[in-house]
Amino acid sequence: MSKPNGKSRCAATANGAETKAAVAGGGGGGGGGDALRLKVAGGGGGRRAAAAADEEEQLLLSRRDGAVSPDDVMKLGRCTRNYLCKPDANIYNIDFTRFKIRDLESGTVLFEIAKPPAAERDDDDDEEVDPNAGRFVRYHFTPAFLRLRTVGATVEFTVGDKAVGNFRMIERHYFRERLLKSFDFEFGFCIPNSKNTCEHIYDFPQLSEDVVRDMIAHPYETRSDSFYFVDNKLIMHNKADYAYNGGQ
Repeated sequence: MSKPNGKSRCAATANGAETKAAVAGGGGGGGGGDALRLKVAGGGGGRRAAAAADEEEQLLLSRRDGAVSPDDVMKLGRCTRNYLCKPDANIYNIDFTRFKIRDLESGTVLFEIAKPPAAERDDDDDEEVDPNAGRFVRYHFTPAFLRLRTVGATVEFTVGDKAVGNFRMIERHYFRERLLKSFDFEFGFCIPNSKNTCEHIYDFPQLSEDVVRDMIAHPYETRSDSFYFVDNKLIMHNKADYAYNGGQ
């Protein structure tokens, strides 16, 4: 099993009581500076790599629900085309309610979003609901975002009636068919009916000027997969894409 290598600061509240836990792995996420793996697109090698990735993804999809492991997703060489688990795999009723990104060096808040209270949500029974709604986010940043060194991402989430054992997230970022970096964070144990807050620390890889220019020139071709596990069983899979041409 892969060793978690991210850094997190977490807190949980239930029935008015607050407990705090700090989790830190060794070093930065994704194996340090060599985590930027550039693969040449096109040509026979690129096509073979894409075909191999598709075969591996089909293998994962063919498995029974919950069989996808952390080791499986760490082997993926590109962003998945499909979700590797169904929405109902989240048997713990984990619900992400707030998300904030800040630059750790300046403290500047770069992005913040919160889910409205249940009473304010539009519950139209006649409207067909997309089962994947809420599993995808699109971000639009300025080019300056790619110059940041360390970012804190604070997530707030609630847990249902079941206790959550070893809650872990593996997040893999790609530009086209290139793995930029893989992050591995542990939330730890979450008590039932709790509201939890955790800040993950992202140490960004050093990108060459050519890669930075390419990422800015090709919005939304930078993508990520976020895989959430409880006791090494995949229960959630979210996706995002990114543009870095804001203000241009």
